[in-house]
Amino acid sequence: MNTINVNNKNNYYQRFEVLKTNRNKRYKYNEFLVEGVRSLKEAVNNGWKIKSLIYDKNHLSDWAKDMIYTVPTEVNYCLTAELMKELSGKEDTSELMAVIEMREDSLDKVKLSDNPFIVLFDRPSNKGNLGTMIRSCDALGADMLIITGHAVDLYEPDVVVSAMGSFFNMPVVRITDNSKLYDYIAKLKAQYPNFKIVGTTAHKESPIYAAELTGPVMLMMGNETMGLNKAFKETCDILCTIPMAENSYASSFNVSCAASIMMYEITRQRAGR
Repeated sequence: MNTINVNNKNNYYQRFEVLKTNRNKRYKYNEFLVEGVRSLKEAVNNGWKIKSLIYDKNHLSDWAKDMIYTVPTEVNYCLTAELMKELSGKEDTSELMAVIEMREDSLDKVKLSDNPFIVLFDRPSNKGNLGTMIRSCDALGADMLIITGHAVDLYEPDVVVSAMGSFFNMPVVRITDNSKLYDYIAKLKAQYPNFKIVGTTAHKESPIYAAELTGPVMLMMGNETMGLNKAFKETCDILCTIPMAENSYASSFNVSCAASIMMYEITRQRAGR
């Protein structure tokens, strides 16, 4: 096992720092930095490529030692306790961190179920919302989450942390060219004649529980501030909303809350079919 000792803020350490803080550098290196037992376990269990493990050899649990000796890596880095504390984003310093390779964004490589359930999040702008959306998609049985447009970085540490391990179990594909999305939708409609695209809106449209959602479906969720863009709305077969109390001051739900409610309705209908 090739291990490099890092005793000061040299080039190796600076690279770890930019993987945490600099979006452009993450994509230049095609890598991101991860910490946390749950996230690292799920990354390994789901076959993500672990390029390096980072640790202080004097503060390792049996679990961390087992990871170091059993997980294949290209090179590992042994840091001082002080450097680990500075690099870690946690109040209690993580004993183990990892540099992980990003995955290719490919719609066609995601294996869909016999009755596809896809969620699309249009231009997410909040890290916590994106992480929660990933977690909800995983919990409620979605096949894939698609992120469109100029969005918060999928590999931002706060997104990974807020997804709580689901990040590595839930296929997420970023699409910047909407024409690729429309081509993919056309393929799905050809393959599944009853494939339905359900858009979401805060305005009083069809209540989500009144829609027929037992078949193949794509649920489109809009940006936190601007909602679903006009072009996507025109693509939808139906626009749905979550009915709210008539005397409610709130005019809409948080997007990740709304998505969870609508996804639950889809799984509820399917379970009762």
